[in-house]
Amino acid sequence: MPESPPELSGAAYLRLVGVGALIGVPAALVAALFLALVHDGEHWLWTTLPSSLGHASPPWYLVIGLPVAGALVVLVARVALPGDGGHSPLEGIGGGAVPVKNGPGIVLAALGTLCFGAVLGPEAPLIAVGSIVGMIFALFVKVGRREQSVLATAGSFSAISALFGGPIVGGMLLVEGGLAMGTALLPVLLPGFVAAAIGYVIFVGFGTWGGLHEQGLVVPNLPAYNGTHVYDLLVGVVVGILAAILVTIVRKGAEEIDGRGLARLGLPLVLLGGGLAVGLVAEIAGWLGADSQDVLFSGQSGIPALAAADSTKIVLILLAGKAIGYSVSLGCGFRGGPVFPPIFLGISLATLAHVWFGVSPTLAVAVGAAAGMASVTRLLITPSLFAALLVGSAGLDAVPAAVLAASAAWLTVRTLDSRARAEAGAAAAIEST
Repeated sequence: MPESPPELSGAAYLRLVGVGALIGVPAALVAALFLALVHDGEHWLWTTLPSSLGHASPPWYLVIGLPVAGALVVLVARVALPGDGGHSPLEGIGGGAVPVKNGPGIVLAALGTLCFGAVLGPEAPLIAVGSIVGMIFALFVKVGRREQSVLATAGSFSAISALFGGPIVGGMLLVEGGLAMGTALLPVLLPGFVAAAIGYVIFVGFGTWGGLHEQGLVVPNLPAYNGTHVYDLLVGVVVGILAAILVTIVRKGAEEIDGRGLARLGLPLVLLGGGLAVGLVAEIAGWLGADSQDVLFSGQSGIPALAAADSTKIVLILLAGKAIGYSVSLGCGFRGGPVFPPIFLGISLATLAHVWFGVSPTLAVAVGAAAGMASVTRLLITPSLFAALLVGSAGLDAVPAAVLAASAAWLTVRTLDSRARAEAGAAAAIEST
């Protein structure tokens, strides 16, 4: 999250906003390049390579072996390059100034994670590389440490907008995450808003130029959802509670791997073993009838197929496989973002309501996305807004249920966190007596 706002004169602050505007385009271009590298790497490893080996889909030895190879790449990045490959996904999506020297290690660790199938998203590495762009600009502009932080935030803001469909969701993410600063937060974020707005032009186009045509955020082919029903609102509440409980369990498992597992076995064994576990879980899901590719990766590209699912067996397999893969990837040492897998988990839970009770798949996507995102970010407004963008115009009437899902998830997570702190305090008191 941004630091406290810099105390600047009017002219100096306007200059900072102007530099933020200059940062927007290069940060967005770097984000586009990073996402293209991830996409091309995934395509080569999981489509071109199997085809060259004579397979129509990835064979078992690639499904199991590629996550292990990715873990080896991440291990090299964390051990041999500065910055430990970026921060742990257990710490959230990150933010703040990232030293330029950490860039190669962050990118390499992210590619080893995202291209090779680990169950994490690209949002944390994107924020980091955007911050590095801001820090590079700060090298050529005479500013203080606080101003450097503002420029780093501007670069992160522009980069993350490439993933969340524009500056609105990313901006709300930063605003809601820094609410404790009150209105003093706005001067910190203004250069970032300007950077994100200008940078996003490279995706939407300008004048006769059509832009880069990045993958759309809206889930395609969703049926129109018209009118809100009482039982749909109830589905939103139930999915929110269940998603919060599931994500909490997943995180506790990841924390055990990151704590006791790492202390006992060391980073190389835990990371490589985690890659093997992720591959095995995906292959077992394939043996049981699901698509192993829907268990691997962040889950973002698998949402359309999940929304169209009509089999309880397949949804449960994907739900279990993604939860286990996410827990392992989160705790064993991979480097990526923690947000998108819980969105997939939330939509999986809501899809069960679609399969069992016939609720709209559009409603399922909206409430599941809001519930999953709220469970992992501990935010409220951002998940609701993201869910609305995910379903687009077809699901505007599903927004009330999405808000209830996010609210139920937020309340449940807060309750579980409070109970966990109380139990930890009681245990500490007993040990001290």
